[in-house]
Amino acid sequence: MMSRRRLAILLALVPTTLLSSAGPVKQTPGVMLPTETLAATENVTSREPPQNAAQRDRAYPFYMPMQNLRTPAATLRIRCDASRAARREVYAGPSAESLYGRVEGGFEFIYEAYDSSGQPCVYPFAPWMPQIVGSTQGTQYIFRSSVPGVPVTFRTDDAWASINLRLFDLGPQRVHFEMRDIALDFPGAGEAKGAVHLEVTGVTRPGLLTAVIRRAKVFGGKNALFVPGGQTMVYVEDSEIRGNVGDNVDQEHSTYINGTLVSHLRNSVWYGQKGWIDVASGHQLKDKAYLRIYEDVTVANLPGVTTPSAMPLVDISAFGFTWSNNLRLKRVAPAQAPRDALVDLRTEIVYGAPENYPWNIMVSPDWRMPSSPLAALDQVYLSVFQNTVVESFRTEPYVFALRPQGLGVEPGTPTVMGNERTTRAQQRMVSLAFATRGTIRKPYSPEGWTYVDPALPPEASWVRDRDAFIRHALGLIGQ
Repeated sequence: MMSRRRLAILLALVPTTLLSSAGPVKQTPGVMLPTETLAATENVTSREPPQNAAQRDRAYPFYMPMQNLRTPAATLRIRCDASRAARREVYAGPSAESLYGRVEGGFEFIYEAYDSSGQPCVYPFAPWMPQIVGSTQGTQYIFRSSVPGVPVTFRTDDAWASINLRLFDLGPQRVHFEMRDIALDFPGAGEAKGAVHLEVTGVTRPGLLTAVIRRAKVFGGKNALFVPGGQTMVYVEDSEIRGNVGDNVDQEHSTYINGTLVSHLRNSVWYGQKGWIDVASGHQLKDKAYLRIYEDVTVANLPGVTTPSAMPLVDISAFGFTWSNNLRLKRVAPAQAPRDALVDLRTEIVYGAPENYPWNIMVSPDWRMPSSPLAALDQVYLSVFQNTVVESFRTEPYVFALRPQGLGVEPGTPTVMGNERTTRAQQRMVSLAFATRGTIRKPYSPEGWTYVDPALPPEASWVRDRDAFIRHALGLIGQ
């Protein structure tokens, strides 16, 4: 049995450094989950002084367009002690009742950070959210603590507890969601799609949803974090996602990011996917974004509610682009025989919209891999894994699996056919691994064009530069 001290050391993250670029946006901004089950990981995420947190909250990834957003039309301030006594929001100033439960022009919820004893406030309910009406162009929806860097917690057994941003058929509109210094502890929320559910659909170019989650802790829902596919960029920083509570354990995950444009995860931890004794169960991180950036991320199948999951810890799409640095993978023994891959780059299902891909994602007569694939990295779907560390209960046969492309899609479904009948020369995917170490035999499974610590030609050195990699991937689709 793993000691709490050993677990805390495993999950402790490196000190945070500012890697985002500032963008002009009219807003300010965070979290901690003080439950007994988190005692072993209470130091996982960074605790920044409020002044540093406020400064960081004005910084955004350079590729995320933050200009021309509207100041939220409604600002609602929630009092701590009065709300705890009433077990619902009690407002300082304008109330939700004055809005008739409907908001146009965006909103900002500011929750009082401290209770009367000087402790971070714990609200015994899930956050209330008004109905969104009218024009949403340029609107922002913000949930935050009143003091940047000081977390507030929401704790309830409500089966439907969730922060659920519900916007449908948006078309070419620009919308921004932000959650800062917020902890969601929803152990009974088995009906909610996600403890954080960004239920925004129908966004079309040049429309865009950006979602920024900073210093958060999230537990509950069928997926602790669920993001449907679409023109969406997700950025998660200094946070902890510790699992779901759904009952369909083979189909639900700690996080499910569907076919979005970008998922950028930084200095954060994923663990505690709900497993089952006789079911392989879901993944800690299921991410089907077109572009995935992982920086100083830890993913572990440490048990959350029942037994650990036997599935790969990270389930991502081989279609598109992945750039990773300092990914830490921890596997403890599940009840079932574990699946061999820890990071599975899969190709048997299509998730993203066709316009998100610059080239055919099936094999095509128009493509054959050149004789020097490392000289053609700007012409292929590419994944780059740097400084990956594995700690496992066994010596893992391999860390990464790059699955083969198929021949086409089964009519009326997203299921790919013929993966097993394509040749290596037909593949338009390359994966590179640098400085992979830990309890492993080798970095890659036998499939695909994979390279371990390759000597890159000078013209390919851009693949190890995060910003150059992002510009290349998004530039291919005009983003």
